[in-house]
Amino acid sequence: MLYKKLCTTLLSLTMVFTLAACSGGNSGSGSDAQGNTATPAPTEAAENSGNGNNGESNTAVEEDVEATPEMDFDMGGRTIKIVAWWDMTIPEDNPDNIQRKKNLDELMKKHNFKVEYVNIDFGEYQAKVTASLLAGEPIGDIVRLGKSYMIPALVKQDLLWPIDEYTKNARVFNQKTTNEYMQYNGRGYAFTENQANLVQGIFYNKTLMNKLGMKPLQEYVDEDNWNWDTFIQVAKEANKDTNNDGKLDTWGLANNGLMDQALYSNEATLTSGDKQTLDDPKTLESFGLVSRLATEKVSRPTEGGDWTEPAQFFRQGNTLMYAGALYELNGFKTDMQDYELSFVPFPKGPSATTYHSAEALYQALTIPKAVENPEQLMYIWEKINDIDSIYDYPDQGSYESVFTTEEDIENAKMVAPNMVVLDHNTFPNLPYYDIIGELTSGNSVSTVVEKYKAKVQAAIDEVYKK
Repeated sequence: MLYKKLCTTLLSLTMVFTLAACSGGNSGSGSDAQGNTATPAPTEAAENSGNGNNGESNTAVEEDVEATPEMDFDMGGRTIKIVAWWDMTIPEDNPDNIQRKKNLDELMKKHNFKVEYVNIDFGEYQAKVTASLLAGEPIGDIVRLGKSYMIPALVKQDLLWPIDEYTKNARVFNQKTTNEYMQYNGRGYAFTENQANLVQGIFYNKTLMNKLGMKPLQEYVDEDNWNWDTFIQVAKEANKDTNNDGKLDTWGLANNGLMDQALYSNEATLTSGDKQTLDDPKTLESFGLVSRLATEKVSRPTEGGDWTEPAQFFRQGNTLMYAGALYELNGFKTDMQDYELSFVPFPKGPSATTYHSAEALYQALTIPKAVENPEQLMYIWEKINDIDSIYDYPDQGSYESVFTTEEDIENAKMVAPNMVVLDHNTFPNLPYYDIIGELTSGNSVSTVVEKYKAKVQAAIDEVYKK
């Protein structure tokens, strides 16, 4: 353990936080016009970070390891194509990845195969990959797919292998990915070796907080009193006219809207499988938060900017809090070197049991049904990634390179295992922004729900009843 901690400490001094680079060039990640994170980049980055393969702790998962027995097969010189919207070549940038690369080299010799990594531009990715699957000529043997267009559409057409029988080794495979996030009719259709999840929450300007003489945000977390009410209280407290000119010049919250955050922090959704859930009590509470942020004028008013406006507000140094994802933090630190930044979870909703993170565009690896011998491909993936990690928890190297306090690291570790996958992006005609617009215009929650329940269900039916 001492060796692990020493190695990790040394690495944290030299590693560059790679989340943005791993996102396949999609640097436009951030918030949409309503202040909600809405791009594929976060999970791409988390998938490719390569830190902490072995779950929340090595000890915790070793009890559940069901490693596949050694197999003997010859692939006849076959080239395995691995497809994503970035280059998934294993980088030899840390001891874990060096071991993975060594394992791959040994497996290629033993089982007589080669590997080709196929990188397709994100803007073309979904169309190209989907067309190849529908034509029965998949573009690769192991193909990264987004849940929003994979389930149910591609799975219903029997285009992908169910792979849950091959992912029992919890030392390697993220069990939530296969057995929860990427399930359809009781079977798991996607996998990943990465045990890390996207971290979302509240970034805050600690320098501004101290200047305003405010109670430290971390104390609310420590007291288990970081909830929607205290969040709004803090935001309002930071809305100040500090120079007495009759105008606010500091603000508490950069974002407007925050629908996704309101949902995941209250363990709520807009959809569940093939049903709308707008009238679920948890969803009603979440709508109430979206409405309250607007009607009580909690957030900093828009100046007519686009979806990047909240992050721009935060960068100015006069806005206390920004709701966003971890991959944004390095950019903030680069642009705000005169400020100390910190991180707390998004506050708990009234029906939540713990703090959460979320991903609304989740993706993972799949094997097309036209590809033969999926058990061999899954075996190879397992043996590549079955290593003794030097890290004590997922994404440790990344956390220690970007966070400056132990409290920030613990907050990230607290929310990541509780990541929620929101599925409303599965339905192209779901009136997501219309609902936000109605709520932020002051219309009552009950009126909005009654107006949009049938419309949301119709959008779901378009996909599930094809």
